[in-house]
This record gives sequence, C-alpha cells and structure tokens, in this order.
Amino acid sequence: MTTATRHATPTNRHAAMPTPTATDAAMTAGRDARGGLTVERVSHHYLANGRRTDVLDDVSFSVGAGQVACVVGPSGCGKSTLLGLAAGLMRPAAGRVTWNGETVRMGPTDHLGMAFQQPGLFPWMTVRENVAIGLTTRGKSRRDARRIADEFLDTVGLHEFKDAYPSQLSGGMAQRVGIARALALKPRLLLLDEPFAAVDAFTRLKLQQEFKALLKLDRPTVLFVTHDVPEAIALGDVIVVMSQRPAAVKTIIPVRREERDRASLAYAHKLAETLACLGVTSDMEGE
Repeated sequence: MTTATRHATPTNRHAAMPTPTATDAAMTAGRDARGGLTVERVSHHYLANGRRTDVLDDVSFSVGAGQVACVVGPSGCGKSTLLGLAAGLMRPAAGRVTWNGETVRMGPTDHLGMAFQQPGLFPWMTVRENVAIGLTTRGKSRRDARRIADEFLDTVGLHEFKDAYPSQLSGGMAQRVGIARALALKPRLLLLDEPFAAVDAFTRLKLQQEFKALLKLDRPTVLFVTHDVPEAIALGDVIVVMSQRPAAVKTIIPVRREERDRASLAYAHKLAETLACLGVTSDMEGE
C-alpha cells in the first residue's frame, strides 16, 4: 500500500477537495514517515526582465520513505522546479518542502543524491574519479572513495572501464556512471531529472531494469521526473500527474506490481488511465 498523499483524493482529474481535517491528516502522515518527502501547498514563480512567470500553484503531495514517486506532466509545467525545491537549490515563493519532518533549507546536505538527463561527467577525469569525487567532497578519504567507486562500478557492470575517460564511453555507459556516482553517496533522498531520456529506446529499457535492481540495495526515497508514461509505470510506486503551467497536482495514481508487466492487460489499463489524466485518449477508453 502506498503512503503517498495529496490535497485532493485522486478519484479523477476533477476530484473535489477533501475537508481540512482529511487534508491535515494526509499531510501529517507524510511528514511523520522517516525519510519521507512532503511538498505542502507550494507555489513558485520566476522573475525575468520585470516579467513574472507563475510555475507552481498550490502543489501538495508526499512521498513515503523508500518510495519512488514519478512526476509526469506537460513540458514546462515545473517538474524540474520541484526537484530544485526538494534539493534546497531554491526556496518556494509560498508553502514549504520538508524532508524527514524538517523544512528543506538552502545549502549543502549529506542525505541527497541527484542525476540528470545529461550525466555531467568531468571529461578530464577517469570514470572512477568521476564516481569518487562526490565521496571526497563529503569527507571520504581518497582511498575509501576509490574503493566505494570501484564497488559501484562493478555493480553497474563498468569495472573494466574504470580507467577510461567519458569520451570513450557510449551514451548508455556514461549514464550508468552518472547513476553510480549518485548511488555511491548512499543518499536517503534521490532526485532524478529524466536520467534516461538521452539514450536509445533499447538502452533505456535496459537502464530502467538495472535501476530498479540498484534501488533495492539501499531503498532511498526517490522523486523521478519523466515525460515517459511507460517509464513512470515501470519504476514508480505512485505517479504524480501535473497540469499545465502554473501547475497543480491533477491526481496521484498508485501503481501495483502486476501493472508493471508490459504484456498484461493491467498494464494497458494503467497506461490508458495515466494518459487520460494527461489529456491523451487511447483505444482502451470505454472498455
């Protein structure tokens, strides 16, 4: 059973708001879960050249400890802004984001790991050095950082490439290095911004399978932004569906294990349900 919650009960895209008592209880449950992430009535905007752009509008949901919440929605609706707020890279204009019951504050933190669409590897460093650098900046000795880096490179199948440079890697291999670098920190909160979007379809499916296996090692809480609905179903315990900008949460869709089997009718119905929330109809509608 999922512990992810939101302000509105996710019965449909036009669900009515619950009573304040129900809302308060839901948000409290998210805050009390150890290692849980809560986004509570968050609104945010950007100012540029004297012009204000509203991005998020009263967004609320929570992700329980060890859960994977995938965020989907139209381009430009503020999904990446949510990650920045959860990481403490910026403050919300209104509302608050909490981690483990405490308000997320700007500045460095030792519980966080991040990975992006582009792995962001340093071209002058070897693969091993790229994985180890986050560990040394958090106080690990060089020897320990190299040992841990080697362990995670072995886990992602890249041990024999530890002395290679990023220019010598394929796109999928480089992405594995980025994931290894994030997971080597043993983060309790893992924030991912379309980490598999830049690779081909086959490599993407393989990386998704490997990623699910890697998450079982330490079971971090994960906020995963994606435009790929099948990916959200494959990886998420819950799918947070966002509206157009300024974005609100349309609904939260739980995903059961049997719904992840792409050959199953349950998967087809889950895909149709999620696409419908995004305004995309399918041949499954009405069955």
